[in-house]
Amino acid sequence: MIGLVLAAGAGRRLRPYTDTLPKALVPVGPEGQEDSITVLDLTLGNFAEIGLTEVAIIVGYRKEAVYERREALEAKYGVKITLIDNDKAEEWNNAYSLWCGRDALKDGVILANGDTVHPVSVEKTLLAARGEGKKIILALDTVKSLADEEMKVVVDPEKGVRKITKLMDPAEATGEYIGVTLIEGDAAAELGDALKTVWETDPQQFYEHGYQELVNRGFKIDVAPIGEVAWVEIDNHEDLARGREIACRY
Repeated sequence: MIGLVLAAGAGRRLRPYTDTLPKALVPVGPEGQEDSITVLDLTLGNFAEIGLTEVAIIVGYRKEAVYERREALEAKYGVKITLIDNDKAEEWNNAYSLWCGRDALKDGVILANGDTVHPVSVEKTLLAARGEGKKIILALDTVKSLADEEMKVVVDPEKGVRKITKLMDPAEATGEYIGVTLIEGDAAAELGDALKTVWETDPQQFYEHGYQELVNRGFKIDVAPIGEVAWVEIDNHEDLARGREIACRY
């Protein structure tokens, strides 16, 4: 199993940081310390702590910044990093971006969005949930109060995920998908095909629509509740302030 990071997005709501950096390289250490740790640092640290030695990173917007840091990151976290170019990163959404990493999925991956600050307990929870024929396991926050922007999930205790979308009444949802997934290698072909169907239909769709496509086809996707854990998806400057507050705990 390897780590896989989606780090191709532009993150325009985080300007001026993202004028020169992809969102995954925006600093989340103390404000004013521009050379401090990033979301990518935190994620690679998590991967290293659970014993992963290989990581693939899907890059696109300002990818040269990731290429420049690759050797230093490899040395710091003791992992071998493969960079995968997304040629449509500034035009299309992340269903296509994850599809660009379809070959990496064959090894089995823990996938992490490049803008999610979270503790290693999330990866450990996913690993503990493996087995019993589970092929895809989503990290799910069942504690947080939900609103319109969250990626909401409805789960059936027997059938697994039934619905995953932002476009849902929060009261209907079981919880929020936090942007971290364990994907076994034997799910790679089916997920890759679902993602292709999604982005060919509408290149502006999220990769979570690929999960929904799988569910619609009868594929079972499981979840692992993460408990009461501090985490944040960094989309804007308010999120970034929260990310800094959380990152210093880990």
